[in-house]
Amino acid sequence: MMVPDLVIFDCDGVLVDTEGPGNLRLSQWLTEAGYAISYEDCRKRFSGRSMTSVQAEVEAEGVPLGADFVERWNLALPDLFAAGVDTIPNVRGFIDEVQAASLPYCVATSARLSKMQITLGVTGLLPLFAGRMFSATMVARGKPFPDLFLHAASVMGFAPERCVVVEDSVAGTQAGIAAGMRVFSYCGDPLADREGLSSSGGILFDDMRALARLIPLR
Repeated sequence: MMVPDLVIFDCDGVLVDTEGPGNLRLSQWLTEAGYAISYEDCRKRFSGRSMTSVQAEVEAEGVPLGADFVERWNLALPDLFAAGVDTIPNVRGFIDEVQAASLPYCVATSARLSKMQITLGVTGLLPLFAGRMFSATMVARGKPFPDLFLHAASVMGFAPERCVVVEDSVAGTQAGIAAGMRVFSYCGDPLADREGLSSSGGILFDDMRALARLIPLR
C-alpha cells in the first residue's frame, strides 16, 4: 500500500468524541418536534451528516422543523459542549506520527467551522489544524456525496487517488469512496455501524494506534 500524499480526517467521532452528546440532543429535538426517533437510530441515520441534510430528510417525511432549525442548532452548541469534549483515544498520537513523517493533513467535516472552533478548541487540537479546516458549508453537497473531500484535496493540492480518509460514519465512508480515496473507518465506538461501514467500502479498525500500521507513513 502506497504512502499517501494527504491524510484527511473527519472531525466528530474521529478527532473529538462528540457523536454521543450531539446525537442525544438531536434525538430529543426531533422527538419534541414530532419526529420520534431514538438515540440509537439517530446515531445510525444521522452521524456524519450536516444539519441541513438532516432537516431536509426529516421534512421530506412531513415533519416541519422550522426555517431557523439549523441556526438554533448551531447557537446551542456552545452550551452542549460547555462541560468539555474528549479527544478520541490515541488520535493525538497518530497525528503526531503524521507530522513526524512530514505528511500533509487536514480535517473535512459536515459541521460548520464554528463548531470545529469549539470542539477542537476545548480539546487543544485546534492549533494543529489551523489553515487546514474544511466544512460541508463550502460545497454544494455534503456527505455522502464526494464534494467535500474532493474540495479539500483540490485546495491542499493533491489528486484524490493519492489521499486517504479517516472516517467513522457510513455517510463519510461513502463520500470518501465516491471521491476515489482509500477510507479507513473507525469503529471503536460500541454503537458504530460496522456492517454499514464495511459494506460502504471502508477498511475497518477499532483502535487509533493501529492506523500507523494500516496507513504507511514513510
